[in-house]
Amino acid sequence: MLFSINTLIVIRILTDEATKLVKEQIDVSIFFGYQATDEDIQEVRGYIAQFPEVVSSEYFTREQVLEQFRAEHADNPDIIASVDELGENPLGSTLVVKTREPRDYQKIIDALRVPEYENIIEAKTFGDTEAAIGRIDTITTQVGRFTVALTILFAAIAFLIILNTIRVSIYTQRTEISIKKLVGATNWFVRGPYLVEALVFSSVSVAITSGLLYFGFRFLDPYVTVVFERPGILTGYFLSNILFLLVIQFGAVLILTTLSTLLAMRRYLRV
Repeated sequence: MLFSINTLIVIRILTDEATKLVKEQIDVSIFFGYQATDEDIQEVRGYIAQFPEVVSSEYFTREQVLEQFRAEHADNPDIIASVDELGENPLGSTLVVKTREPRDYQKIIDALRVPEYENIIEAKTFGDTEAAIGRIDTITTQVGRFTVALTILFAAIAFLIILNTIRVSIYTQRTEISIKKLVGATNWFVRGPYLVEALVFSSVSVAITSGLLYFGFRFLDPYVTVVFERPGILTGYFLSNILFLLVIQFGAVLILTTLSTLLAMRRYLRV
């Protein structure tokens, strides 16, 4: 069961990082015609900056755009030669805008569809990365549902194992329990040792699992770093949320073992 819970945690971490990585690569590019002046572009930039969804905007002059174009097509001399034959820079300036969420880009594009900007803006495009985020969310949801089902299955198996173990323990100590009742022991006095065992079992299992989880994260981090280009993602998350993770896992195991103990004692002990 703890394995399933930790699998859910890893899936959540990796999904959040993947979504964050894709979002960081999204921007909307506003391409201006070569006739657009710096004043026109700054006016558009100021207009866009008024939207609370906009995080930043970066302005590239015609010369910078041409330099980027040459760098991107450096291995294609025919394209470079075609540009040189024109004798002048055919490219216009570009304004690259980033928003807080991918869904905000369409709002910015729609806001620029006004008559005063039609003659200076040639195109407005942004990559189809929002679809990639949607696919990530879909995969995450499906994997998450599978892992939840797996957690429930493992929890049921663990419940039955613990229940049967306690049954055997109670059966082997039935004489001792009967003597305790004869001398006036209360119900909670009889239940006490089994509940303490449940507490100890929960503590030991969570401690062992947390140790294995930490070293597992240390092992996986180099491979995750290759994908997300950020070191220590898993280990960093574990260390910064260790208290929360311990409480969640300890609570889940303690509830499971306590319920198993109480159920077994209620059915097989007349206390």
